[in-house]
Amino acid sequence: MLRYVFSRLATFLPTFIGVTLISFAFIRVLPGDPIVVMAGERGLTQERYDELVRQFGFDRPILAQYWDYLTGVLQGDLGTSFVTKRPVWDEFFALFPATLELSLCAMVFAVVLGLPAGVIAAVNRGKFFDRALMSTALVGYSMPIFWWALLLIIVFSGNLGWTPVSGRIDLIYYFPDPTGFMLWDSLVSGQSGAFASAASHLILPTIVLGTIPLAVIARQTRSAMLEVLGEDYIRTARAKGLPPARINGLHALRNALIPVITVIGLSVGTLLAGAILTETIFSWPGIGKWMVDSIFRRDYPVVQGGLLLIAVMVMIVNLTVDVLYGLINPKIRKR
Repeated sequence: MLRYVFSRLATFLPTFIGVTLISFAFIRVLPGDPIVVMAGERGLTQERYDELVRQFGFDRPILAQYWDYLTGVLQGDLGTSFVTKRPVWDEFFALFPATLELSLCAMVFAVVLGLPAGVIAAVNRGKFFDRALMSTALVGYSMPIFWWALLLIIVFSGNLGWTPVSGRIDLIYYFPDPTGFMLWDSLVSGQSGAFASAASHLILPTIVLGTIPLAVIARQTRSAMLEVLGEDYIRTARAKGLPPARINGLHALRNALIPVITVIGLSVGTLLAGAILTETIFSWPGIGKWMVDSIFRRDYPVVQGGLLLIAVMVMIVNLTVDVLYGLINPKIRKR
């Protein structure tokens, strides 16, 4: 098992270096001068412009800039924001709980609905429930996030008035948030109605962000279940007269979970990518909105550091999934 884990770890460092190169190059290929964006065109003399170029190191060769960035990253220094003058680490982890809370809620929403939908569709293969559920999953997977979010806002916030449009909690509530997780902080705040307000602000962003993973999990669960339901041991269990619920829920689903776990792990990247649009539309103060604002402001350290940290989290999740794969199926360790 240790050999299997180390073989997976061996790919981590080259991938990490590649991500630093991509994150460094990404922001620099965008049009626009970061000095002009930061200082503004009015009153920006050539002398002041040259001074800022030297101050931020933009006058150095591009390879030297990348080397400084890479060595800083390897030492744990992601730089300081050009705009706020705060370390990127501090800004990221101040906003990350909001994104993590939203992503966890979206994943729970996707798994709780996606797994049963896939099982029901597989058990009723070719019947009404199968066609209805898989057609709905295909529609959910195909809908653009921004269109789906605006549609839900118009219907449930605009026309029906059931849910808030933006933010994490109503402005009438104010309390310390030491953890950054609004649901928990509002629950322990002791303020009446705070938790309900925080939960209501999560409803639409959770649905929007969790729709695509839900569709993927449902379709993958159906596919894996159909493959397992055709195995000999399932036919043997049926011949013994075991209840269908036990056969489908224990024997079939348990063995069908291996590819589903992979999909759930890969969905983390989808959630973090989707969070950028979702947080922007719902004014959710997380790392997605922070990244978008930083791109418009050409805040190089923030964009580089944010992309790198998000990529590292996705890499860690994928590594964890690989290890779980090896624990669940010993045959995989030998590959």
